Amino acid sequence: MEKAIKTSHPKGLWVLFGTEMWERFNFYGMRAILTLFLINSLAMKEEEASLIYGGFLGLCYLTPMLGGFISDRFFGNRNCILLGGLMMAVGQMLLFVSASFDGANVGVATAIMWSALGIIIFGNGFFKPNISSMVGSLYPKQEKNKLDTAFTIFYMGINLGAFLGQTICPIVGDVKVGGIQNVEAFKWGFLAASIAMLIGTMVFYFLKNKYVVTPDGKPLGGLPSKNDASDYEEGEAQKAVFSNKSLILSVVAFVALFFGFKYLLDGDNFITTLIYPIIYASGITLAGLIISDTSLTKVERDRIIVIYIVAFFVIFFWAAFEQAGSSLTFIAANQTDREFMFGWEMPASMVQVFNGVFVFAFALPFSILWDKLRAKGREPISPAKQAIGLALIAISYFIIAHNVKGLGNSGLLGIKWLILLYLIQTFAELCLSPIGLSLVGKLSPKRFASLLFGVFFLSNAAGYALSGSLGSILPPTGDKYLAAKEVNVDLQAILDKKKVADGNELFALAKLKIATVDNKLAKQNKLDIAKKIKVTAQLHAERDLAAKNKSEFVNKYSAQDTTFTTQELNLIQNKKLISVEYPSFVGFTIHSLFEFFMVFVILTGIASLILFALIPKLKKMMHGVR
Repeated sequence: MEKAIKTSHPKGLWVLFGTEMWERFNFYGMRAILTLFLINSLAMKEEEASLIYGGFLGLCYLTPMLGGFISDRFFGNRNCILLGGLMMAVGQMLLFVSASFDGANVGVATAIMWSALGIIIFGNGFFKPNISSMVGSLYPKQEKNKLDTAFTIFYMGINLGAFLGQTICPIVGDVKVGGIQNVEAFKWGFLAASIAMLIGTMVFYFLKNKYVVTPDGKPLGGLPSKNDASDYEEGEAQKAVFSNKSLILSVVAFVALFFGFKYLLDGDNFITTLIYPIIYASGITLAGLIISDTSLTKVERDRIIVIYIVAFFVIFFWAAFEQAGSSLTFIAANQTDREFMFGWEMPASMVQVFNGVFVFAFALPFSILWDKLRAKGREPISPAKQAIGLALIAISYFIIAHNVKGLGNSGLLGIKWLILLYLIQTFAELCLSPIGLSLVGKLSPKRFASLLFGVFFLSNAAGYALSGSLGSILPPTGDKYLAAKEVNVDLQAILDKKKVADGNELFALAKLKIATVDNKLAKQNKLDIAKKIKVTAQLHAERDLAAKNKSEFVNKYSAQDTTFTTQELNLIQNKKLISVEYPSFVGFTIHSLFEFFMVFVILTGIASLILFALIPKLKKMMHGVR
């Protein structure tokens, strides 16, 4: 079996496999612990961490548009991969620095965190579309039928790296001592991610010239200026042709779409009012610009439209799938019995490792399945496979919704149900994600190869942004009710409107990161609630640090720094400066985990049915490409 694979695919595939494996170790390892780091070290609410997580992932798949453009026009695939790899390694090292503050100087640590995420975002933008594009370039046009199998093998590298990252980074970074989160350990998880990225970059640097080549030995992914006509199919244009009118209209469309989404996504933080509108507006604008290219033939235009339609449905898949790093991690941490084997309690951030395990275990069988179905003439076309993937993810959430229905505020979900969810979602992923990459490789005109991979990743970006918004509607889990009870607050009664919370109770819930603070309205009333919450968190961090170091704790804060007067507490209550209520989605209140998971069942289920209905039309528009 192993020999057959090696002889049927170029050796360059295995170099790209290894490079991507280490890059995914870096990315998924960091992703596994990121939201827990934001909550425990930087004192953020789960809702805020979910939005940052979604915005970060969304931008990671927005910047491939820029990386694809720069690669196609200036640097080439190879240089962009090396540049992106080094930037991501630096970004992870900055997260290591941010986590090294050990609960002290939260403001400085937060600023470094933002810088780190920014560098990782742009590094991923250079890296991601170019390595995927190079996989497609390894195969001459007469061997394009191997791309589904090639991308599935490549996907094994992605998920082997994910498995390693989601195992090692949580083991060293997500550590509890006596049931208390050890915030000092997060830095070691980020350091492991940085080292992995450096290894991946070195693998590519030293092996690219020998193995990442065409069948006749010509290097792939060099400077665009060195491309020649033999790289293109007969009759295919070599350069895009955009009129000044289309470029101006694209700018106008982007601005209009940005403000349209900004209005629709009204919020009180820059993630929802700036980042998400940029992601959504960029995807639509770039898609429109490419289709306006006057050099496109009817066949090319039809095939690109197929990519766009499939990319739209991919949004709903990733919105559901990427709950792994936010809401599913929170549920694993707060309302799951994580005792796994021999009494060992698995870290919450490590539960998602099963996805990587299952992908690596089943990627090759899925690849063989597609090959056998193809040989018998029964292989579903790519959009059909993706519709199956959406249906599977709907089934996975229906099962988990049924099993959380009776948990209440104190019950624990068995870890086996999360494992089953990740198994079914893995099957869904193998039907959708590598198949989508392959579809772009098969349908893209060569002059748009990297840029169209960038567009496809923009659909991932939109899905991740939507995942952040959906993750933020997670209703309170059992730990929130227990935490409120410890400060003598009946959270259930307040949420069910059986009791009106007074100002003191509201401030207590805000400090526990359960209630929501209207900072804009608070400042209008000359109350800086957020500052007092941060000072309280800083006070506790300094006290814990002194206890750990067995040193004397010196309280440099006054009561005025961390509390409100009775008059101010009444103002908080009467003006509703702090509120606590069930989250809502498109007008529906989410009272329980059951209702939360049913949101994903409905979204992905409807998307699957519509995509199935479109298959006959899409098949015609693909003009013979399966």
